[in-house]
Amino acid sequence: MAGYLISTICYEFERYAEEKNKENSETPEKNAENTTENRQPDAPEQNADAAPAPSAEDKLKDELAQANDKYLRLYAEFDNFRRRTIKEREDARKTEGKDVIVALLPILDDFERALRAMDKATEVASVKEGVELIQNKLKGVLTQKGLKEMKSIGQPFDADIHEAVTSVPVPDEQKGQVIDEMEKGYELNDKVIRFAKVIVGA
Repeated sequence: MAGYLISTICYEFERYAEEKNKENSETPEKNAENTTENRQPDAPEQNADAAPAPSAEDKLKDELAQANDKYLRLYAEFDNFRRRTIKEREDARKTEGKDVIVALLPILDDFERALRAMDKATEVASVKEGVELIQNKLKGVLTQKGLKEMKSIGQPFDADIHEAVTSVPVPDEQKGQVIDEMEKGYELNDKVIRFAKVIVGA
């Protein structure tokens, strides 16, 4: 009896093992079929419907268009800047020296008053005094604007700031010096704007 049970159990175990092996051998084929079935047939169609990637030529054309647009914008801005600068220069040229002229207007008024006063003046001394006051006022305004008189008499002759009109014989210690001044020289902000016309000792 015990031998019969053992042989039955062995038989059933062998049959179970064979069925298990058979199922395992069929599983890869089923998995392959399932994989094939699970594939979406529409995938290629979706790729076909998607927008194609831009080519290198299209990219270059797009970059060229952007660069051209940027160039046109920069050129327009530069042209506007150039025109604005030209206009500003013209306006500045028209009003050049305006502040100096405005500062001289009161002196012009003083000259007109002095001329009217001369008609009634009986003393030359008072007229002379008034003219000297106007002259000093004029010099003061011009000095404020950077004008400075050159001191030439008694100075060594310098061709950079002097213009020799003539020469006169002088003692040895005065040779090469400015003896007299025919016309004053002036500097504006330390730059010569008019040479002094002088007589030089020789």
